[in-house]
Amino acid sequence: MFGSIIHAMVIDMNEQQLNTVAQLRAFLNGTQEVQFEPSGEDAKRYAFLGCVVKRLRYDRLARADKGVVLRYLERTTGYSRQHLTRLVRRALRGEVLAKRYTAPEAGFARTFTAADVALLAQTDALHGTLSGPATQCLMQRAVTLFKDARYARLAEISVSHLYNLRRARGYETRRRHWTKTHGYHIPIGVRRAPTPEGRPGFIRIDSVHQGDQDGVKGLYHINAVDCVTQFEIVATCGRLSEAFLLPVIEAMLESFPFTILGFHADNGSEYINHTVAGLLEKLRVEFTKSRPRRSNDNGLAETKNGAIVRKHLGYSHIPQRFAHEVNAFCRAFLNPYVNFHRPCFFAETITDGSGKARKKYRLKDMMTPYEKLKSLPQAATFLKPGFTFELLDQHATAMTDNEAALKLNEARTKLFQSIHRRSKHAA
Repeated sequence: MFGSIIHAMVIDMNEQQLNTVAQLRAFLNGTQEVQFEPSGEDAKRYAFLGCVVKRLRYDRLARADKGVVLRYLERTTGYSRQHLTRLVRRALRGEVLAKRYTAPEAGFARTFTAADVALLAQTDALHGTLSGPATQCLMQRAVTLFKDARYARLAEISVSHLYNLRRARGYETRRRHWTKTHGYHIPIGVRRAPTPEGRPGFIRIDSVHQGDQDGVKGLYHINAVDCVTQFEIVATCGRLSEAFLLPVIEAMLESFPFTILGFHADNGSEYINHTVAGLLEKLRVEFTKSRPRRSNDNGLAETKNGAIVRKHLGYSHIPQRFAHEVNAFCRAFLNPYVNFHRPCFFAETITDGSGKARKKYRLKDMMTPYEKLKSLPQAATFLKPGFTFELLDQHATAMTDNEAALKLNEARTKLFQSIHRRSKHAA
């Protein structure tokens, strides 16, 4: 017996008189506003559902009629359509319907303990919080290769649940680090791209860090590239502080054979500060800085970081105490080779019919930075006092390109061997 509520009135109904699908359909159509309350006990509802399936011979009904039966059961039992489908399937197999799930008395047992969370935090601290798959691989290797039983449970963790553990309270107490970004405007430099207009002397500058080792910082390379000629000066300093960086920048500006008219940097504090701004103001050099979401503003220096600095000096850690020797190598071998013996592509800008500018890189336009400087109209007018093309030609033709490359490689090998030998001896 089931009760129905209509305007606070309880009506008793003997539903066993509904023996055909047509009667069920008529019942459903005539009681659209009636909300049946379930009995409240799953055992009674399961027994009722089994009786209806058996009485109406559900397995022999057409698909449309089965839908009517399911609608009727959904109205009378309060179960969802998906749950009813599962229960009907079990009843058709002859199974006695009963509730399968019982809540555990002591609650759910935790698979991963507080010790596992602490071990995960320790592993992330050692490896710098790698991605979930990489961390999972590390823990599996710890068990299979190194027989570390502490990782037995963590080796079976899924990647998604690994991120859940990283949000656990025990993990955050060990690894929490908050860094709040403070947005403010620094009134130093003009936020725009350089506008050389075919003139040399507008340089873009960037810093390259030569790796960390055991928490100790390596030295820094300062890479400055001219926008028009790609004339490049690489220098090295121990730290990016004022005492180390400012003399290096002054020496770099003096090393260019042409007058420096513009100085462009990204928004790093090593360049955007009042000391550098004062130096550039004294030299009457325009100071610009990159704009947000405009990666091309300093793109030339970024590409040269990989093509020149990383290619010739690598990524390995070099201690700061060797900055003077690396700087001497750059001044005597790397910079002359790059500017007088290493050809570069120079783009030709072509504007199509729609007004869109496209860059073409042709083999005939490839030349060294020094050759590009000489090819500029009235190139001699851009040179500093004391620099002439006759003097620069002597540097350019003193040796062949292959000889310059050979001397560069020999000097680099000698430098790295010396650094390795003394670093190993110091360790």
